[in-house]
Amino acid sequence: MSVRDRLLAVLVAVLWGLNFLAVRIGLDHYPPFFLSALRFVVLAVPVILFVPRPKAPVRWLLVYGLGFGVLQFGLLFLAIDQGMPSGQASVVVQASAPFTMLLGALLLGERVSRRQLAGVALAVLGMAVIAVERARSAALLPLLLTLIAALGWAFGNIASRQARPDHPLRFALWMSVVPPLPLLALSAAMEGPTTGWHALANSFSTDGWPGLAALVYTALAGSVVGSGIWTTLLKRYEAGTVAPFSMLVPVVGVAAAWAVLGEELTAWSLGGGSAVVLGVLAGTGWTPFRRNGSHELRSTTAPLKGRGELRDQPRRTRTLRTNDQPPEPTSPVQDTHRS
Repeated sequence: MSVRDRLLAVLVAVLWGLNFLAVRIGLDHYPPFFLSALRFVVLAVPVILFVPRPKAPVRWLLVYGLGFGVLQFGLLFLAIDQGMPSGQASVVVQASAPFTMLLGALLLGERVSRRQLAGVALAVLGMAVIAVERARSAALLPLLLTLIAALGWAFGNIASRQARPDHPLRFALWMSVVPPLPLLALSAAMEGPTTGWHALANSFSTDGWPGLAALVYTALAGSVVGSGIWTTLLKRYEAGTVAPFSMLVPVVGVAAAWAVLGEELTAWSLGGGSAVVLGVLAGTGWTPFRRNGSHELRSTTAPLKGRGELRDQPRRTRTLRTNDQPPEPTSPVQDTHRS
């Protein structure tokens, strides 16, 4: 990846890390499923009116919306509302990185090296440490909900890769059209048909502006900026190359939760979280700097479409074209978080 692309990926990680703080603030004003639905409604209305629909298979748009939107955001908001500390949630949801690697191997036929397997094992060990620590003092349900949210994020990553949209940002924006109805239905069934709407009306009072500000941040910074960049990166690079940058999200999330909310990590949680981040690093073999001075010709792994195709193919980064792949975007980095 180029230096510019890495910096853009870091920017997305910062936006997503602060997103956990915004969610915690928003949940003080809205119920979780309703808040996650509002997040996408804010985007869906102008998208339908003003943004042309991208050229991409509808099935992948639906999978992307259900995985990245409904499963990730709906269950993550519910987990934080049920007692998952926002800083710790930002750590645990990074299980999406090893989940993405494993799904890439199972569904797309991508190779998983021994180093990647070792990284996944280390990340799983970190999750186990966090689970044991939480079992001693708190319920495990919020942790399990966060892990399922991470799995939904991984399915969204795979779907966005397979869609190969002609315009990644439009694809990320049109994803917001999918989650509102399922999330509003969940809100009506589990939170009450009028609870969320009463909360929305109250948020326009003098004391309700923090909830509105949190809602706008999660919608605009998390989706328009973050998801658009993240989706573009996933289109250009393999999932295993992009996913490691999510390791910076818990750093920002934990720091913001400590500074603003006063959340503190125990030694066990800190150790488990560190194991998760190190597992992602070890599993992907990502290094921040390369000694190779040549930037014109790179040997990369071409996106895999099936088990029978060539897996390694030297190519020029800016000129690769395949019969079923649209031109490379001019800004080649990652999707929202993507969060």
